[in-house]
Amino acid sequence: MEWMSSKDIREKFLSFFEKKDHKRIKSSPLIPNDPQLMFTVAGMVPFKPIFWGKMEPTHTRITTCQKCLRTNDIENVGRTARHQTFFEMLGNFSFGDYFKEEAIELAWEFLTKELKIPEEKLWVSVYNEDPEAYDIWKDKIKIPENKLIKMGKDDNWWGPPGPSGPCGPDTEIFYDTGVTKNCPDVENCTPECDCGRFVEIWNVVFTEFYSDEEGNLEPLSRKNIDTGAGLERLTAAIQGVYSNFDTDLFQKIIKEIEKSLNVKYGENEKNDISIRIIADHSRAISFILVEGVLPSNEGRGYVLRRIIRRAVRHGNLLGTNNKFMSNIIKRVIAEMSGFYPELKEKEDFILKIVDSEEERFFETLERGLQKLEEIMKKSVDKKISGEVAFELYDTYGFPFDITKEIAEEQGFSVDRALFDDLMEQQKNRARKATGSKEYGAQNQAYEKIASQIKSTIFTGYINNIEREKLVYIVKGNEVVETAFEGEEVELFFSKTPFYAEKGGQVADTGIIKNDDFKAEVYDVRVIKNDIISHKVKVLQGDVKVGEKLNLQIDVDRRNAIKRNHTATHLLHAALQKFVGNHIRQAGSYVEPTRLRFDFTHYEALSDDDITKIEKSVNEQIMKAIPVITEVKSLEEAKNMNVMALFEEKYGDEVRIVSVDDYSSELCGGTHASNTGEIGLFKITTETSVSAGVRRIEAVTGFSAFEYVKKLEETNNKIKEFLEASDKNLFEKLTNLAEKNKQLEKNLREMEQKMASSDLNDFLNKAIEVDGVKIVTGSFDGVENEVLRNASDNLLQKAGKSVVILFNKHDKVNFVVKVSKDATDKFHAGNIAKSIAKYLGGGGGGRPDFAQAGGKDPSKVNEVIQKIKEFI
Repeated sequence: MEWMSSKDIREKFLSFFEKKDHKRIKSSPLIPNDPQLMFTVAGMVPFKPIFWGKMEPTHTRITTCQKCLRTNDIENVGRTARHQTFFEMLGNFSFGDYFKEEAIELAWEFLTKELKIPEEKLWVSVYNEDPEAYDIWKDKIKIPENKLIKMGKDDNWWGPPGPSGPCGPDTEIFYDTGVTKNCPDVENCTPECDCGRFVEIWNVVFTEFYSDEEGNLEPLSRKNIDTGAGLERLTAAIQGVYSNFDTDLFQKIIKEIEKSLNVKYGENEKNDISIRIIADHSRAISFILVEGVLPSNEGRGYVLRRIIRRAVRHGNLLGTNNKFMSNIIKRVIAEMSGFYPELKEKEDFILKIVDSEEERFFETLERGLQKLEEIMKKSVDKKISGEVAFELYDTYGFPFDITKEIAEEQGFSVDRALFDDLMEQQKNRARKATGSKEYGAQNQAYEKIASQIKSTIFTGYINNIEREKLVYIVKGNEVVETAFEGEEVELFFSKTPFYAEKGGQVADTGIIKNDDFKAEVYDVRVIKNDIISHKVKVLQGDVKVGEKLNLQIDVDRRNAIKRNHTATHLLHAALQKFVGNHIRQAGSYVEPTRLRFDFTHYEALSDDDITKIEKSVNEQIMKAIPVITEVKSLEEAKNMNVMALFEEKYGDEVRIVSVDDYSSELCGGTHASNTGEIGLFKITTETSVSAGVRRIEAVTGFSAFEYVKKLEETNNKIKEFLEASDKNLFEKLTNLAEKNKQLEKNLREMEQKMASSDLNDFLNKAIEVDGVKIVTGSFDGVENEVLRNASDNLLQKAGKSVVILFNKHDKVNFVVKVSKDATDKFHAGNIAKSIAKYLGGGGGGRPDFAQAGGKDPSKVNEVIQKIKEFI
């Protein structure tokens, strides 16, 4: 068996199966179009719809090298030879083509003929209720029966990759490493032994069943083959090393860690664990960031932040307090971008995010570690409370896993249950602060209505008015028969054109009426199961259940909302086009007068970015492109180029809103029928919402017209004031600003001169306490810079002294300076607190310098006269 590089092994695998009539396809994204999964955890994940029988395969034989990520065993990464977060899964797949016999023959041929692994080094396991697979290995491949092991469902059954999905029995091929140091019974050791001698390098899954969430099995419409061969494990076997970290997949990364952190791999096991963790996590970080995920406190962003901070913390354990990850990430990109070119394409983006997150964590890491160490020193029962774990998360940015890892290294346990409870309490407080969207969750009347009707049909995509029978009236928490003039009630119908607030789009308003009754609709919400409530104020007459009413939305208001909603889709597409395809929607709000769009990004947009975005969106508006809406199955949508938050819950059918090939999104909101209806799109603000999330606010249609009109009015007033024209307005403003700067400079110089003339007077009136000069003085309305300069000058002239200078305006502020040779007798911070309290304010500072303020400037002269009492 000759040594072979990981690159050659990867290529040999793909080429071999190409020759066997398999279509080679590139790796699918690490983020799957699958609401059950956060990341792609196996090579078969992209093909789940085919395995399910919900989609016909374009090719019945496929081969891939799929990038995968698993974090369920993250605590073991670095501590074992073969645990990884990011890994590459080599796979060959058959969709209703070949099955058990050919799959086994192909596996054996590749391992023994292409890679030339000696047959005596290979063992096989099969599911103990799969005699067909057993016989193929025994009779066709001629595996000796002593090397053919039957195992149970825990070992030889695969899937489903999530709560439900395709699954089936499997057969695994093991490589005998010959390493027996951990084996309790070397003579009888087989793959059933967990000593680590035998390493699984190949797994053929006979995918023939579908498992629901209760574990019930149903035969699939066609039998499939799913092969998984971990590149890292296969490379270790071919390169003759026991640990994946000793392969060429990791060695150059480890060399970079040695260089960057001035450590040596292989000399100290504790250090080696940290080096391996950094090496592994740097690969995961790079590939998650390529997908456009940004560090955050939820979902995929939390996983990314957790991995980055875990790597940084282990760098800290190796002795660094400085940023170091960029060099490691660059090495990962250099090593892996040959096969994954997207790494090189997004290198600047990846490095910028890592650098920013690393810097943010280092700012609090030391303080957090000190806090945890103090707690552990004081502990008598070797337990870390949930409150401490939560404080470390909330204040110092420690993910729970880092606290747990640090604690367990010292033999401590951490109260996870209480931590989770405190996290939930925090989320509940946040929900209350922003207003709960669970509209009327406690209303018993809603429960009664929900038991009688399934849902309300929304007709507002097409109709602005409906004539419907009133089916329920709710007043407070009761279902009533009649609504009277002047009351505020909720009305329920079988159909409605009124849009209920959801998906970031505000509710419609309008009128519900007949000849004898009129009510103003001021809010519309979904109470439960798509049942829509119309909150109304009865303006005229009474109404009873069963009466027919006209439901009429405010059309002008709806049209304004539609313009803004379609504009958010165009904005989203433009952001991805001009800023980067890492952009993801992080929230939106669409109302008649404006739109708000939150998105994942790491820095403020430049003026050039904003100009490009505005221009591009307005180009689509001027083209007057039809806005097309289609209803598709969720499975169809997942396989289209449609923007969606696939971790969100969608129904079996979804609505796709498209603007030519510029934008296509899943959306249940109302939209313009043509981009030309938007009129004009103008960004008004671009700000930060939180770390990694930016916000754009914009206007369209008549709101954009009003915005431009106000700018024009302001511009005209400035021109009138300056007696300027459009041509020389900027020149006149610049001249005015320069004159203002010069006047301010002259004023400060004048104040300095006036203050200097007062300094000798302050010195002459100084008193002495315990051999220290106490110099006081007061100014009226000078700049703070003047006050500080004057106090410095006085301190130099007075020598061993305490200088206290006040600045009176509508309030009072003051500074206290104590010369270094007087701080053994006087403390500037304490003096400032004492004086500030008397003046009705507060402040403090160091022993040699302090500043403070007060509300009552009339007491300053009194303080100066009684200064001994205050010092």
